[in-house]
Amino acid sequence: MSKKIMIVDDEPDVVDAVRTMLEAEGYEVVSAYSGKECLRKLKEEKVDLLLLDIRMPGMDGWEVLRKLKEKGIT
Repeated sequence: MSKKIMIVDDEPDVVDAVRTMLEAEGYEVVSAYSGKECLRKLKEEKVDLLLLDIRMPGMDGWEVLRKLKEKGIT
C-alpha cells in the first residue's frame, strides 16, 4: 500500500509540480490550496505526511499547525 501525502500550497503550479514528482515515485497525493481546505480534508482523509506552505493568505501554515495540535491531530 502506498503512503499518502497531502500538499498544501496556495500556488497551483507548486502543487502540480510536487504532485507530479511524488506520484512518479508511487505516492498517493491529496492536495489543498488553503489552510481551511487542508483542515476540512484532514477530517475525511488520513495522511502519512503533510507538506505545508507556511506563507499563505488567510490562514497561514502556522495557524494550520496550531489548529491541528488543538484537535490532537499530529
